Amino acid sequence: MTQSTLTNLKKQVAPYEKSNTRASIKQLINTLGPLIVLWVAAYLSLSISYWITLPIAIIASGFVIRTFIIFHDCCHQSFFKSRRANEIIGTITGILTLFPYQQWKNSHSIHHATSSNLEKRGIGDMWVLTVDEYAASSVWVRIAYRLYRNPFIMFGLGPIFLFLFTNRFNTKGARRKERISTYMTNVSILALYGGLIWIIGWQSFVLVQAPIMFVAGLMGIWLFYVQHQFEDSYFEKEDEWSYVKAAVEGSSYYKLPKLLQWITGNIGFHHVHHLSPKVPNYNLEKAHNATPPLQKATTITISASLKSLNFKLWDEHNKTFVGYKNNKQVHLKEEEDDPLANKINVKVRKSSFQGQ
Repeated sequence: MTQSTLTNLKKQVAPYEKSNTRASIKQLINTLGPLIVLWVAAYLSLSISYWITLPIAIIASGFVIRTFIIFHDCCHQSFFKSRRANEIIGTITGILTLFPYQQWKNSHSIHHATSSNLEKRGIGDMWVLTVDEYAASSVWVRIAYRLYRNPFIMFGLGPIFLFLFTNRFNTKGARRKERISTYMTNVSILALYGGLIWIIGWQSFVLVQAPIMFVAGLMGIWLFYVQHQFEDSYFEKEDEWSYVKAAVEGSSYYKLPKLLQWITGNIGFHHVHHLSPKVPNYNLEKAHNATPPLQKATTITISASLKSLNFKLWDEHNKTFVGYKNNKQVHLKEEEDDPLANKINVKVRKSSFQGQ
């Protein structure tokens, strides 16, 4: 895209930034209503078979994702025109999805303001190292990074860590309003969960709620991951970084089947969302369709998105994500740090690099 095109994009999307109270209320009803019904159905099915409960729980987890999208819009002040309405609904949906409103609102705002900026990583984003940084890192940092990026840990333990630890504690230096929001969210979750346990018993509660939240957490982390971790993404240092380029070139259009697109609240149009966070989720597709330059954003399908699991490091020189094995510099650095490396293995590695 030319610079003039990039400059005009925000102006073209501006008409879609207006929230619609009727549409927002309708979305609340068609999201929270089915979630409650499915939760009750999952509980009632326990008396029949847990193999019936699990599919219902998986479907319910989709509506937890949809509830989170409402929460997400409230954090951007885009779901309702009223700031107070956004805070109230955002706090309630945050309790249902286990996210403290003020804490996540603040960290996510930083994510939007610094996305794809190599010099401002670390808040509201995923851990990404460049090829050079990884090569210069200690063995322990590399081990930690490899564990963090391991799919089984990121998508398996990630949701558990996020719900039980990250979201339950205030960040260092958090302001009073943020601290109170986190405390209130925690107390509300305890009250809600305690009431349900008192009514149906802790065993039934765990059997229903655990799979719902785990699958929802897994899906949520996956969506966030794949929408920024694609082969020809965009990362630049501060001097070269552009907010508009980061939005359009550093965020993907995750093209999902219509049902999944609806369940995920159109968040697949992530390039539109990053360009203008004020666009409510129900207007994202409209903005995309009405703005031809946005339709040229990197499009990723479900099958193509699975390849992103192989992307581990950002190659600043070639402007692309690479895996550990695709990078000669990484392997050479590892060999330098391992004086006991087998000479035969070194030769094999070097010959493989030459073959590439």
